[in-house]
Amino acid sequence: MELAIPVLNNDLNVAIQSQKHPTYKVGVRRKTRQVNVGGILIGGDAPISVQTMTKTKTSDIVGTVAQIKQATEAGCDIVRVTVNDKEAAEAIGELVNQSPIPVVADIHFNHIFALKAIEANVAKVRINPGNIGSRERILQVLSAAKAKSIPIRIGVNSGSLEEDFLEKYGYPTPEALFESAMRHVEICEDFGFRDIVISVKSTDVKLMIEAYRLVAERTDIPLHLGVTEAGTAKVGTIKSAVGIGTLLAEGIGDTIRVSLTDDPVKEVEVGKEILRSLSLASRNIELIACPTCGRLEVDLFSIMNQLEEKLAGVKKPIKIAVLGCVVNGPGEASEADIGIAAGKGVAILYRKGEVVKRVKEEEIVPTILEEVERFQP
Repeated sequence: MELAIPVLNNDLNVAIQSQKHPTYKVGVRRKTRQVNVGGILIGGDAPISVQTMTKTKTSDIVGTVAQIKQATEAGCDIVRVTVNDKEAAEAIGELVNQSPIPVVADIHFNHIFALKAIEANVAKVRINPGNIGSRERILQVLSAAKAKSIPIRIGVNSGSLEEDFLEKYGYPTPEALFESAMRHVEICEDFGFRDIVISVKSTDVKLMIEAYRLVAERTDIPLHLGVTEAGTAKVGTIKSAVGIGTLLAEGIGDTIRVSLTDDPVKEVEVGKEILRSLSLASRNIELIACPTCGRLEVDLFSIMNQLEEKLAGVKKPIKIAVLGCVVNGPGEASEADIGIAAGKGVAILYRKGEVVKRVKEEEIVPTILEEVERFQP
């Protein structure tokens, strides 16, 4: 079978380096094949989906299902759970039955757990080329997955590359991640298995970006974007926004997962916001506020905290701007669906660019809540 991927030989590195990256255009999506993950389409013209991973022990069915439901409420489309031991493998079937969204089995080291997850009808299986084992084991997994039309994610990670690639390149490089993924793509394609998603993650943002670009240039396989081990909410959000956002702006990426040392809900919220910032997802409430400076004349911190809390569950596509001074306030507020331009103890309410009325500082929050309730998109 002839493959539309480069031949993996010693000249591949030269070939890769001699090719320049194509010029990407913001808003022009890379064309890929499409994969069905439990009813959620990845690739093609499907919306970019948001994923997370549970942080509970998979064997804790009650706790894991609760976490999945919380992530779903936050807007998660697909959830991944680790299947890392016998107890997790035994629990996966019940998790699939109780989950409101497609469940992906995350497999490392033991291909038997992948087979058990497939038997339990998971929506997708993630395998790590760096530790899944021999070609024969991979073929067993592919055969079982193919029989049930369950897709596979080839999840390459710079921290667990195969030894031969580390020996060849000396350390993880974009080319090493690319070649690792392509080795397993070849196995899949030789077997006639095409329901594949690829990820080439790294904690190094620049490395991750370059590796994904290589895969994007040379295949039509949908891509799962992520910066692995990104860190705490503060640092991880920044690294993920830069890495994932850069690629999405170039039209690369079909599903995303933000990795944070935090609750899955936080991962989903950051992922959704990355998509929203690039107009790649429909918005619910978008709160905009000035960074504040010495010109601030109202307690903007308290106002925004109250609004965030009271509007957290509202599912309306509304842009709300609250500005704390008269310099940029009127212009910014008039561009929002609902806007506030505040002066000393008083503010002007804007509705879709039109001045509505003056309100006192203590009336700002209830006034905005009232406007949200009556708002019609």
